[in-house]
Amino acid sequence: MRLVMNEPVERMDRPYARRWWALLVLCLSLLIIVMANTALTVAAPDMTRDLGLSSADLQWVIDGYTVPYAALMLLLGAIGDKYNRRGALVLGLVVFGGGAVSGYLADSAVTVIAARAVMGVGAALIMPATLSLLAATFPRAERAKAITLWTATAGLAIAAGPLVAGALLQHHGWSSTFLINVPIAAVALVAALVLVPPSRAAHHDRIDYVGGALSVVWVGSLVYMIIEGPHFGWGAKAVTAAVVAGAGLILFVLWELRHPRPVLDVRRFAHRRFAGSNLAVALFFLSVFGAFYYLTQHLQFVLGYDALQTGARMLPLAGAVFVGSALTGYLTPRIGMRITVTAGMVGGTAALALLTRIDSTSTYDDLVLPLVILGLAIGLALSPCTDAIMGAFPESELGVGGAVNDTSLELGGSLGIAILGSVLADSYSSHLEDATAGHGLPPGALSTAQDSVGAGYAVAQGIGDKARQLAEQAAHAQNARQAGQLKAQADQLAHGARQMADAVGASFADAVAHTSLVGAVILAVGTVLVGVLLPRKGTTAAAREENEERELVAAGNR
Repeated sequence: MRLVMNEPVERMDRPYARRWWALLVLCLSLLIIVMANTALTVAAPDMTRDLGLSSADLQWVIDGYTVPYAALMLLLGAIGDKYNRRGALVLGLVVFGGGAVSGYLADSAVTVIAARAVMGVGAALIMPATLSLLAATFPRAERAKAITLWTATAGLAIAAGPLVAGALLQHHGWSSTFLINVPIAAVALVAALVLVPPSRAAHHDRIDYVGGALSVVWVGSLVYMIIEGPHFGWGAKAVTAAVVAGAGLILFVLWELRHPRPVLDVRRFAHRRFAGSNLAVALFFLSVFGAFYYLTQHLQFVLGYDALQTGARMLPLAGAVFVGSALTGYLTPRIGMRITVTAGMVGGTAALALLTRIDSTSTYDDLVLPLVILGLAIGLALSPCTDAIMGAFPESELGVGGAVNDTSLELGGSLGIAILGSVLADSYSSHLEDATAGHGLPPGALSTAQDSVGAGYAVAQGIGDKARQLAEQAAHAQNARQAGQLKAQADQLAHGARQMADAVGASFADAVAHTSLVGAVILAVGTVLVGVLLPRKGTTAAAREENEERELVAAGNR
């Protein structure tokens, strides 16, 4: 047996014997690129302290990964289809690993952001390659089951990132969260060469590089606008990005409609199953990433858990994703995709609605049920949608199909953090101002505390430190009257510190409840839209959809 698997899957006269081992490699590759984002939310406080990052620096450390990742997937997916999907995966793992090493060695905001951007380029190669190789390697009868496991891995990675990062931060610095990716990427790279058969489109004309470049421009500008506007204000940069994104999208659509072999046939979005599936993926990750963004902060700052404890308390979500994904294999063939996906979205809406009950007295026990329901909902909805998206593309465009699915996912996640993060910040700031009214807090201190929940607790700690200093001075004062005055001031400041900490915790809890309500409304409206778009099982409309999809596949193979 050859050490490196060189027989292309397209030349095999029967299903690849080691395809489930190959799936394990693809899932491992997916795991590290999703964990690279979620792990950083836990490492961010240590990184901020060690590198002296501003809030803007920290935002771009996180999102420097997202912009190239989202912008490049469509073009790189098409290139992988034409030349070598496994080659794209291997190259992506090399680039991703190189970026992780650079992140480990980084000693400034600029170098960390650059390292994250390189990792984003690697992820843009890896992500569509995993889905296209999965679809090419598995026969159609097994593909839904394989996609279910792929989806469950994504859910696991969301919770595993903070858990792994928290464990590392117990004994190592924040840079270890970069370095842990390197051995995993190396194992995945070697295993890909041994276990994953090479694959490429049997018939693929010249790549539509103009359409690919336009997709990079409009998606990249859109993601940049989503990040820049809500966090840093709608100044010249955000407005320019919005104009470029709008113009780029219009040019992209017009070009793709006229091109004989477009990088993406945008006419697919006129088909209800395809459009509804993409909308469901985007909306789900809008709610999931948004909720993950504020729940990890609530666990760490308000409930006082450390990084490892925070990661461990997100595990119910990961376990529930596996259960929900397993259920889709049973439910979808029996009741149809429309009911399964809609039920998942209703469950997600219910989970966010339950989070509206969070207040200053809430404990972790109040979060467990929403996390479990949200995990079940992810599993129920995403696997059928991903299967439907991939099924809409011919064999020659599987990489593009994976890129479309993953771009919907990434745009939804970026929108979730931007929209719900902005609502969270505004709500927290407003509640804190009301809660501290009449406390005599200096305006500068209030402004600092309103920046974030972490800054709010830092202000409270600063007041407490001042109280302890005065108490020590009182203990050493030689004059009894002076000692009494200092002790009274210390007691007053200590009381103020407790009031400030209580106000910060209560304000953030109220902001979580308010933000969850906004997220629930968005997902509820989306649920109705998706329910209308997705065709019913066994109806004439559904049959027409299937025929139209087959015609698209036939046209793509001509």
